This record gives sequence, structure tokens and C-alpha cells, in this order.
Amino acid sequence: MLPVAPGSHPKTKLSQLKGKDSVQPMRILVIGGTLFIGKLLVSELLKAGHEVYVLHRKAEHPFGKRVHNLVADRNDAGSVKQAIGSVRFDAVYDLAYDWDRGTTAAQVEGTAHLFEGRVGRYVFMSSVAAYGDGLNHHEGDALAPDDHPNPYTRNKAMSERALFRMNQRSGFPIVTLRPPFVYGPGNPFYREAFFWDRFRANRPVILPSEGHRLMQFVYVKDFVELALKVIGQRNTVAHAFNVANARAVTQHELLLELSRVAGAKEPQLIVIPRELIHRAGGQTMGNSRLYFGQYYDMPAITEIITKAQRMLAFKPTEFTTGLKDTFRAYLKERNFAPPDYAFEDALLTKFSHDRKSVRTA
Repeated sequence: MLPVAPGSHPKTKLSQLKGKDSVQPMRILVIGGTLFIGKLLVSELLKAGHEVYVLHRKAEHPFGKRVHNLVADRNDAGSVKQAIGSVRFDAVYDLAYDWDRGTTAAQVEGTAHLFEGRVGRYVFMSSVAAYGDGLNHHEGDALAPDDHPNPYTRNKAMSERALFRMNQRSGFPIVTLRPPFVYGPGNPFYREAFFWDRFRANRPVILPSEGHRLMQFVYVKDFVELALKVIGQRNTVAHAFNVANARAVTQHELLLELSRVAGAKEPQLIVIPRELIHRAGGQTMGNSRLYFGQYYDMPAITEIITKAQRMLAFKPTEFTTGLKDTFRAYLKERNFAPPDYAFEDALLTKFSHDRKSVRTA
């Protein structure tokens, strides 16, 4: 049974609980706790006085002796079983996704089964991509089908279905979170930094097909705060939550926000049709032939967040405020290789007659 959990009041951050308001610490496992979201989550759990374990593939982690290290491949249930042994957890966060090999629903379910009857709350990080496509999704909307062509979308949707079937069969205490693009300090994807590198170098930035595509974001600190809340309230079991800023922005609006934060008052945005970019070899993922950051120029999928606002008092950080914090961190620590502009220069030269500038005001 889940103990009386810290942060049970929806407006209380776990890291703020002190003195007489504190309760018995929880034993919590974070699967994939050493990068970006997981790293911040572990830090917040430690601040709240919890006993924290991380499970990942490396023999070391960056948290010191306060955090237990479990070494396993999350895609291999056998190695996870061996790593966790007989330890019981009050909560497990499953954040890890293998971007090289994919993490299938069978692998997610195989890991989850190891915790049946020995965990108080199992929080799975899904994605807005689980909806497959479309705008303004509510949590009750159908998820993408099993034969969806995008493997990430397919894996997330099928994983959620498997976990909720476990809940229906055995009462498995699942909660799923569906963020869109997560941004903030320490982002391992070359996204915000992609554009700031170019604005600071006074380079033109390519805007695919007028930049009308919608994008929705959530600040990493907001996501982690909500992830903490869902283990602190009993009424969250068997629920999915959309976790995002309430308003989506167009790609054009995004670039204007990024340029303002970087102090680029008159950014040069150059429109090139998306079809021509792709025909020339433009890539959305990987480290080469990028034209709009990693995995950033994707078909629009947006969601409604009223459920999280109602049940968890979710109040997202204003987008500009979050970007300013992210930019300050970007200036302090550069986590990416020096940019290679060769592909963009080739695009700008090749399509010089088809492109056009965009007014920034």
C-alpha cells in the first residue's frame, strides 16, 4: 500500500516540505535517471529526503553516494530483474527510451511485470506522439494504432495500452504522462541551442514552408513538478495526463521567441519549401543534414491540459520565462559540438531563387 506521500497537497512542491510537514521518506527507483528529465527528477527527490535508486546501463552515475546505482539494460527484463533483486519500491519512474534500438511495448510491459505487487505507483513517461496525429487531444482520445508507421509513436501508444491492461487485470498502479517537446537546461537534443548558435553567429535561419506548423512545449521543471505530484495523490492511479504549456506556437513564433531571448533583434529567417529541403537530403534526426534542430520539424500534434490543471493544479511556466532560464544555462555550458553549417549553406545556395525572407515583426 502506498504510504502517506509527500506533496499530497497539489500546490505543494516536494522540495518545499520541511520540519513538521515532512513524512516518512519513500524508496523510489528512476529508470533512466542520468540525463535531462531524469537528472532533475533525481535531484528533486533527493531534496525531498527520499531514498533514490537509478537504473541505467553504466557502472557509475553523477549523483554520488546518496543514490543507489542499479546497472541493467531496460530493454532486457532479465537484467532488470537481476539488478532490482528483492527490493520493493514506493514508486518507480520509467523514463528511459532507447533511441538507437527503440523500446517496444513488450519490453516496457516485461519490466513493469517485475514490479507487480511490489510498487505503490508506477509512472511511465509517454509522449504527445502517442496520439499519432491531430490537434487539441484530450486524454480520453484514441491513441495511435499498432501499425502506425512511426516506430516511436507506435511504441509509446502500444506501451500505454499494455500498462493500462495490466491495471485492468491486476490493479497495477500505473500513471502515464504525455509531454510534447520538453525544453530547458541540459537538453541533450540539439534544439534550442541549434538556433541560438546561428543567431549569435548572425547567420540566416531556415524556416521550412513558411513556419506554419504548430509546436507545443513544456518546461522541464514543470514536467518534473507534475511527475512528483502524481506519486503524492491517491486519485492519479489509472490516469494519463497531458503535460504541456496551454498554448501551442507556430514554428515562426518559436524562432521569434528564441531570437528575442538571444538578443537577436532582427533575425534573418529564410523560407525554403519543406519538400525541397527533404529532396536535398535534409534530416530531422541524427547529427548531420539538420535544418531545423533535432526531431523538431515534425507534423503537428497538440493537446489540452485541463485535466492536469483540474486534478493537479498544474500551472506551466510562461514560455518566455522558461526560455530565458534555458538561454542562461546555454551561455554557461555548451554541450554540443561546434556547428557545421555546410548543409545549410548548400541549401541556401541551391534554392536561392525559390527562397524568401520573412518579416520578423
